[in-house]
Amino acid sequence: MQLPYYIDLLGTLVFATSGALAASDKNMYRDIFGVTFTGFVTAVGGGTLRDMILGTRPVWVADGNYLIAITIGVLIAIFFKYYILKYRRTFFLFDTLGIALYTVVGVQKSLEHDVSPLAAIIMGMFSAVMGGVIRDTLINEIPLIFRKEIYATACLFGAAVFVLLKIFNVDDNINSFISVLAIILIRTLAVKYRYTLPKVDYK
Repeated sequence: MQLPYYIDLLGTLVFATSGALAASDKNMYRDIFGVTFTGFVTAVGGGTLRDMILGTRPVWVADGNYLIAITIGVLIAIFFKYYILKYRRTFFLFDTLGIALYTVVGVQKSLEHDVSPLAAIIMGMFSAVMGGVIRDTLINEIPLIFRKEIYATACLFGAAVFVLLKIFNVDDNINSFISVLAIILIRTLAVKYRYTLPKVDYK
């Protein structure tokens, strides 16, 4: 088992926690099924759509470790909910770490299927944000990619960093670490200093 596999498992756990926390923070999703279901689709949504586009079977169907990771993530959200939600930065960290890990895994898996570098960058971003889009839609929130925050752009940048370093034959473990860190830094700095992309004005 290589590092990308463990990165994928960690990303699955983190996104499951993020989705379950988001659901439990809504009055209409306080029951255990609603929380668990939202955590599940958040964790596997982006990866499943990516795998379908690549023409492969979603990994969680064949590998039970992903379901274990989701279960652990949901349990973390249930038992540590009040502590995590009390410190909103912790929830932000879960979501940011999730998109960073999923971006890198998405790029790697796409390149393994011989897609073009540009397509791999887009697929990395797609893998990262679609789980959050499904989560926000389920809890009746505007998805982050449709808000002013720099979210998907950070994923695109991190994915581009990974592809660029891959071209220069940088070790995949080092490459993954640098790319994940780049996404986390961009997202964190953007939120802290309220950086946003230019608005489109049709007037």
